[in-house]
Amino acid sequence: MNRAVIWSVWLGLVTPFTGGTAQEIVVQKGTSVATLSAALRRAHPGDHIVVRPGIYYEPTIVIDVPVTIEGDSGAVFDGRDAEDVLLVTADSVTIRGLTIRHVATSYIDDRAAIKFQEVTGCVAEYNRIEDAFFGIYLAKSTDCIIRHNVAIGRKTTKTKSGNAIHLWNSRDVLVEDNTVSGHRDGIYFEFVTGAMVRRNVSTDNLRYGLHFMFSHQCEYWDNVFARNGSGVAVMYTKGVTMVGNRFEDNWGSAAFGLLLKEINDSRVEDNIFRSNSVAIHAEGSNRLTVKGNEFIANGWAVKIMANSIDNEFTRNRFVGNAFDVATNSRSSSSRFSENYWSAYRGYDLDRDGYGDVPFRPVRLFALLVEQYPPAIILMRSAFVDMIDLAERVMPILTPETLVDEHPLMEWPQ
Repeated sequence: MNRAVIWSVWLGLVTPFTGGTAQEIVVQKGTSVATLSAALRRAHPGDHIVVRPGIYYEPTIVIDVPVTIEGDSGAVFDGRDAEDVLLVTADSVTIRGLTIRHVATSYIDDRAAIKFQEVTGCVAEYNRIEDAFFGIYLAKSTDCIIRHNVAIGRKTTKTKSGNAIHLWNSRDVLVEDNTVSGHRDGIYFEFVTGAMVRRNVSTDNLRYGLHFMFSHQCEYWDNVFARNGSGVAVMYTKGVTMVGNRFEDNWGSAAFGLLLKEINDSRVEDNIFRSNSVAIHAEGSNRLTVKGNEFIANGWAVKIMANSIDNEFTRNRFVGNAFDVATNSRSSSSRFSENYWSAYRGYDLDRDGYGDVPFRPVRLFALLVEQYPPAIILMRSAFVDMIDLAERVMPILTPETLVDEHPLMEWPQ
């Protein structure tokens, strides 16, 4: 009796049910099923394919039946610098526990170790990807899970490197507990909706630890983005939530912890920004809530341009930054309130926990550097201390509206 496949749609997830008992197919060198392609020719929906240890060389393997593919320790697929290694075109495919190596650079095609093409319900977990152009690639895919994978790129140049985890035109994807490094971008989203990205570690990538564009209603929790070329870039997006992340050691003339460009109605809360050239650069970004973050030992903690309006900076901690806040205009509709500033020298006579004197976080010297970047060489000079002191006593040039009227005297423990 032929096996029937019943597709059930429940809560937006497509789940396969089979009319018979799923079989296990073993791939092992020297047997009648010596390749994954041979196993797939025998497979029915719902089957479980187990790959025994060994190095397997095959052309692009097309997975067009909903199965689970699981590798024993030492199961390695070597692409021999060819095209995609695993190309998934069926729904509800799980790929688990494989090592995949050597996907060649292409200036025409986005070649990947694992590519999901227009599928639903896919899972890639506990895989290791080495020396691949792109690592895990999702295109026009929905309700997928990418978790506990390790992707180590070749880290040559930006043009010769792809992205470790790449999503295009996809929705409702969970990306969690992955470790990625040595790629152009660690994680890349374009035209993605409703994704959750959490507990990933993205380090030492050539361009961005995380890069997303036109990707709305996505959430990013508890990730680490460190030592990347230009940190994290969020562009042309609305409804973003970024909570509990760490942005660290992103240094360079064009580096930042977090770039916000044309971002609206979003939250940046309880993150740690440490040792970045610029912790947050906001340009054309509106109605942001920036709350509970720690800005520690950055060059610029916050650069907020004049075209960013109605943003709220509340209960943040600014400690040991060269410049706490910088802007390119004397007027701004963004507001700072109840933040802790290590540079604050005020007093609290009524002992309510707030300084009695407002704090102006924009130094006059910061405005000068914004207009004339080479002036940065004067930063530690007595002249700079003098003009900053004069501006604090009688503010004339610094923004009138960028003032914290209620600076915290101590940071809550």
